[in-house]
Amino acid sequence: MPLFTLPAELTLDTATAVRRQAMSALAAQATPWEVDASALQTFDSAGLALLLELRRAAPQQALQVRGAPKRLRDLTKAYGLDFLLVPAAAQP
Repeated sequence: MPLFTLPAELTLDTATAVRRQAMSALAAQATPWEVDASALQTFDSAGLALLLELRRAAPQQALQVRGAPKRLRDLTKAYGLDFLLVPAAAQP
């Protein structure tokens, strides 16, 4: 399964570069795409926008985001986007 690990910082200032890296790492791969968010420490809504974009770009919209920190889980829930994250109980 293709895997892309998000950096510690994912903000408006870094999102474009991270997007390029993620698309490059995942684009030629089979699905589902997997994103490891466990390193995230500093992020804003640009991080959510990136996750949505990756989901739209993934073949058959198959994207799994694992290791999301609590603040990211809270933010996705507040925006009604918690479907982006793999439930904590389902994570290895």
